[in-house]
Amino acid sequence: MADRSLIAIVTPAFGSRESVEALKREAAEGDGVEVRLVAPAVEINPLHHTLGDIDEPRAEAKARLEKALAAARAGGVPIATAEVGDPDPVQAAQDALLEKPADEVLIFAHADDAKDWYEGDLWKHAEDSLEPPLKLVVVDGGPDSNEHVVDTETSGAGLSDTDADHEVDSSYGPKLTRGDLAGIAVGIVGTIVAIVLAAVATSGGTATGWRAVAIGLAIATALVNMSNVVGVLLMESVRYRGGFARMFRTLALLGTPLVVMINALIVIFA
Repeated sequence: MADRSLIAIVTPAFGSRESVEALKREAAEGDGVEVRLVAPAVEINPLHHTLGDIDEPRAEAKARLEKALAAARAGGVPIATAEVGDPDPVQAAQDALLEKPADEVLIFAHADDAKDWYEGDLWKHAEDSLEPPLKLVVVDGGPDSNEHVVDTETSGAGLSDTDADHEVDSSYGPKLTRGDLAGIAVGIVGTIVAIVLAAVATSGGTATGWRAVAIGLAIATALVNMSNVVGVLLMESVRYRGGFARMFRTLALLGTPLVVMINALIVIFA
């Protein structure tokens, strides 16, 4: 029976000699290690999943998994199981941990995708969501078997709270960052102002031309900010801080004042 269990999230970055050696070194720690490979079903177009087109990404992930499995075994790494996982590598690791706990999660990423991990908050999301110790192995190079490991990032055991210094605690709901609270506040106040300005713009005549534009902008702003409030509360309840969360917050913070300014100009000049 294995003393340790290791989950390896194998993206297209895995397969080179150095990446296999990195996995082998992790698997060599302890008397016996159970290595479980998980290949995220990465989607080229995010709309594929929304439209229900998941067959092609899963087929590509399965083919990648078979290559990763062959490369690992050829490199002397004992593999216990191999499976296709969620398109989100962090969610794929979470799903694997729900099936069976692990002592470590090893994630392989290409240098071209490192920006998503470091600047796009994927690494923070992993630290906040995954309890075992983490290691991110960044691989660079082309497809001609000259890939090499260029960087590693590690995180200790336990769920981190990387936004603790930026959060406002609440006993009645999920913790929200100050940025999220600012987005909600700007959205609510800005929506009210935009609606009032649209009402003023149409009070002296029919809702045509620029007056109709003011009404449309007010309605659109209300819908976007309502989506932001609901989305923030739902996403924070599962500690998700990925692209959609940032998109709605940015729309609330930047789009709402812009709509208020446009509606104010319509009131003045229309």
